[in-house]
Order: sequence, then structure tokens, then C-alpha cells
Amino acid sequence: QLQLVESGGGLVQAGGSLRLSCAASGRTVSSYNMGWFRQTPGKERACVAAISRTGGSTYNANSVKGRFTNSKDNAKNTVYLQMNSLRPEDTAVYYCAADQSTTPTLDPHAYNSWGQGTQVTVSS
Repeated sequence: QLQLVESGGGLVQAGGSLRLSCAASGRTVSSYNMGWFRQTPGKERACVAAISRTGGSTYNANSVKGRFTNSKDNAKNTVYLQMNSLRPEDTAVYYCAADQSTTPTLDPHAYNSWGQGTQVTVSS
């Protein structure tokens, strides 16, 4: 069974950078499309980035385009979310998740394996 563990969250000033990691075990991430989601209190989880099994196709939400980059290292069985030019509105709990659909999807309900989440706080 696939298990996911996020790391790399923390407190950063606006304009700063963080890199989130999602380490997988039990299965290989090359078998999954991987997504990054974020959630704030009272709101549903929203996809900010997704990447295909091979890493050849990526998606970034409009709100993070040009600032966030998602990547996958199948050899390390890890996916990453590089977050630059962070803004206070990026503050959220960030989750990685795995999906076995044919192509990456933005729908959180399609993802059936989730990490525990990591808090990202951006101060103004």
C-alpha cells in the first residue's frame, strides 16, 4: 500500500521560498499521477499542482503559475513542490496525494492516497 509523507513546510516571509517534499513508500510514484493540494480552515482542498506518472505532463493552478514548480524523482520515489515568491494567501496545509487515473486530475475525490499534510505559513 502506498504511503506518503510530506515535509518542508514552515514559516516564511512574503517573497520567500520553500520546497515541499513528498516521500513515498510501499509503492513507486511512477505508477501514479501525483497532486499537491492545499486547504485552509472552512474550505475544500484545492489542487495547486499535478504531475503525470512519467513526469512528462504537469499542471499548475492559475494562482501559482510562474511561482510554483512541481517535479517528480522516480528514482528517489519522491515528488517536490518548489514554491517561490510566496504570498500570505499561500498560507495553508499542503498535502500530496496519489491518483491512478489515466491522466492527472484536479479533482481531490479521485485521489485515494494522501499524506498527513504540512503547514505552510507566509507572513506579510
